[in-house]
Amino acid sequence: MSNTNIQRGKPAADSEFKEKVVTINRVVKTTKGGRTFSFSALVVVGNGAGTVGQGLGKAKEVQEAIVKGIEDAKKNLVKVPVHKGTIPHEQHAKVGAAKVMIKPAAAGTGVIAGGSMRAVLESAGLTDVLSKNLGSANPQNVVKATVKALTMLREPLDVARQRGIKVSKVFNG
Repeated sequence: MSNTNIQRGKPAADSEFKEKVVTINRVVKTTKGGRTFSFSALVVVGNGAGTVGQGLGKAKEVQEAIVKGIEDAKKNLVKVPVHKGTIPHEQHAKVGAAKVMIKPAAAGTGVIAGGSMRAVLESAGLTDVLSKNLGSANPQNVVKATVKALTMLREPLDVARQRGIKVSKVFNG
C-alpha cells in the first residue's frame, strides 16, 4: 500500500466539506463520587469529489465531541479515485474483525451499503457502488475498513502505466 494518495494535515475551507455523524456513544465512568458521563462521536467528512476522512472526537458534551471529531477527520483525509460515479475495481479490506468488500456498479444502481459504510461512500462522492460488510458491525472498525479499502484503490491510468499497456486494455483484458 503506497502513501501517495493519502493527504494528511491538509488545511481546508470549512464550507468545502460536508460532515456526517455516524455514531455517538455515551460512556459512563463510575467513581466513588458518582457517575461521570462523556461522549464519543464518530464523524465522516468529504467533499463529494473524491476526498474523504474519518475522525473520532471525545468530550464531556455531545456537540464538543462532534466538533473534535470533525477536526480529527479533516486531519485524516484520503483521495479516492472516482470513475464515472463508481470505483475502478473491486476491493476488500479488514480492520479488526470488520471485513468489507466494495465493488463497482453500473450507472443508476445507487449506493448499496449499510449505515456506516454508506456515510463514507457518499461523502467520497460515489453514486454507484455495491458493498458488503462481511464481519463485525462495529461502526468504528467498519468505517476504518471502508476508508482503508478506498485508499487501496488504484487509478486505471497508473495500472496501465505500470504494466506498459493501454488504459482500454486494463478494463477489457
